[in-house]
Amino acid sequence: MRMKYQLSNNGPFALVTIQLTKDEEVKIERGSMVYHNGNVTLEGRMNSSNKSISVLGNMLKSVAKSVVSGESFFVTVVKSSSDDGEINIAPPSIGAIKELVIGSKQWFLNDGVFLACDKSVEYCMKRQSLGKAVFGGTGGLFVMETSGEGSMLISCYGDTIEVELDGTNKFVVDNRHVLAWESSLKYEIRVASGIFGFATGEGFVNEFSGQGKVMIQTRNIEGFAAMVAACKTHSQGLTFA
Repeated sequence: MRMKYQLSNNGPFALVTIQLTKDEEVKIERGSMVYHNGNVTLEGRMNSSNKSISVLGNMLKSVAKSVVSGESFFVTVVKSSSDDGEINIAPPSIGAIKELVIGSKQWFLNDGVFLACDKSVEYCMKRQSLGKAVFGGTGGLFVMETSGEGSMLISCYGDTIEVELDGTNKFVVDNRHVLAWESSLKYEIRVASGIFGFATGEGFVNEFSGQGKVMIQTRNIEGFAAMVAACKTHSQGLTFA
């Protein structure tokens, strides 16, 4: 059974209402709850999918995931005590919320995009090559890969564009705008335009090949932060008579 949810609107400030039946569980990003109807309980658990290792191993794995990927050390598990459980959540970023169907297709996720998922869905670390770790902005030495079957909600900064690749041509996306991509795709991380790529202001890009879907966010939070910092610096330099 896939997660039952509804968005309050299709704009950048949507609230997600998740409805649960008795004993049903979902996982949500830590700190994302806005309110619930009193028929659910919340429990913080370590953000690790490996059930076969020790408590200490789980803790170390959770810490590693938090440090290298930007994801929370804990994930919040929501469990309903009745057939009309309801919780409302929202992401920290200003932007769209999209559903990924997990099962026959699995996904890689960029940093901090996870919002909620079914109990049957996991997202865990997958080690990257050293070159991708050095040049990439998607988790450093690791990227996050989904497993299991069900629904996952992800959030972005701005709006989302979905591009279906048929394997004919390579597809290049600025590293800071990559949201998620199907695990069937191959990817490389490189400088945008040769040895002088940074002169164009583009920095690093992800080059995808193969067949599968790429999800792109129309804005990047680093660009916004840089603009705010520049405005602050400019305003501090102003004097008034």
